[in-house]
Amino acid sequence: MKKYFLASATLALLAPIGAWADTASDIQALRAELDAVRKAYEARLQALEQRLIAAESQAAPGKAPNTTQAPSAAVAPANANSLNPAISMVLSGTYSRTSRDPADYRISGFQLPSGAEVGPGTRGFSLAETELSFSANIDPWLRGVTHIALHPDNAVSVEEAYVQTTSLGSGLSLKAGRFLSGVGYLNSQHAHTWDFVDAPLAYQALLGTQLGDDGVQLKWIAPTDQYIELGAELARGRSFPGSGNSRNGAGMASLGVHTGGDIGESHSWRAGVSVLSAKADGQALDTLNSSGTAVGNSFTGKTRLWIADGVWKWAPNGNASRTSFKLQGEYLRSTARGELVYDATGAAIADGYRAVQSGWYVQGVYQFMPRWRLGLRTERLSPGTPYLGINASALSGTGYQPRKNSLMLDFNPSEFSRIRLQLASDQARDGRADRQLFIQYQMSLGAHGAHGF
Repeated sequence: MKKYFLASATLALLAPIGAWADTASDIQALRAELDAVRKAYEARLQALEQRLIAAESQAAPGKAPNTTQAPSAAVAPANANSLNPAISMVLSGTYSRTSRDPADYRISGFQLPSGAEVGPGTRGFSLAETELSFSANIDPWLRGVTHIALHPDNAVSVEEAYVQTTSLGSGLSLKAGRFLSGVGYLNSQHAHTWDFVDAPLAYQALLGTQLGDDGVQLKWIAPTDQYIELGAELARGRSFPGSGNSRNGAGMASLGVHTGGDIGESHSWRAGVSVLSAKADGQALDTLNSSGTAVGNSFTGKTRLWIADGVWKWAPNGNASRTSFKLQGEYLRSTARGELVYDATGAAIADGYRAVQSGWYVQGVYQFMPRWRLGLRTERLSPGTPYLGINASALSGTGYQPRKNSLMLDFNPSEFSRIRLQLASDQARDGRADRQLFIQYQMSLGAHGAHGF
């Protein structure tokens, strides 16, 4: 009996020691687990800090990003991949039917460079421009972006290729390389984001459809509740209305200011003014002379272009998923001064030249139910009365003012796909209207970034 008592007492004394040993083992396991969580947290924190650095210059310190920010002002998105490039592709195709031959398309009263991408394009089925994009953070201070255009004729061109700062701070952002100019509202937007198949006549006649150039761009967003953005650009001037130059220095310069904000929860707006100055040296231009014969002229001089733009958006309580409306418009005014050589390869008659020309468009797009939108655009051009000197009789115009009206209906199965029907009455050429029908598809593949206001 005594032996059983001693054994029981011994077990009772050893039990706490065993329990303590189990507790020590549990504590060690908890410490190991805590260390693993701490390391994972630190890695996650470092990743978030890198994303914060990339987004920091999008808004001034302590100021929430403004939803009215223009696409050209946007800096590295918060979800930019800091290790591998984000790759995307936009596929687009069109069926077009026109009542007048697009091969003879011209904008009456306006001289444009040979090969300018104006008009409705080819009839029938065609593959439209395909856009291949790469973008990534290079380091905590810079990111790189490239947009490569694959054209229907199997040609390849670099639409944009630039580096951009991500952490200058104080609302500053610097871009260098090839980029779409930030002048106006529509110019900096890629074609697949447009609300209509084609660019407005004013953009076609005065900017050769879209202005892109090689140079530098500086943007500043003011640290205020009111959205205020200032922008300046210096570039080579290789695109119309410039013609490139072989000299040191810039052939194109621009300045712009935009402001905007929210009105309540359902309304937002943006408006601004831009001015562009471009030099041309022996710029080849195509036009029709007084007898209706196609001739090639040459222009040397300067062009100054003013653009006033505005956009207003409405969505109930800020939710545009079901219904929304956007009203957009721009006015462009160009003044060109210099020397014009009439029929450069023939008569080659040179004299002074001055032309003041303008154009505008207004468009509205209404999303009347989820995935469906209806749009209407009206536009006009004024060729002015150019001073032509001794070439006046050879190039005298009729004063005809080109105009166009377009109706659009599109269906968006998702945010990555769109099918569009567009009807237009195009009177860019003197004479009967060109009745145009377009059926367009656009499909986006890959990590395509969000579009701006």
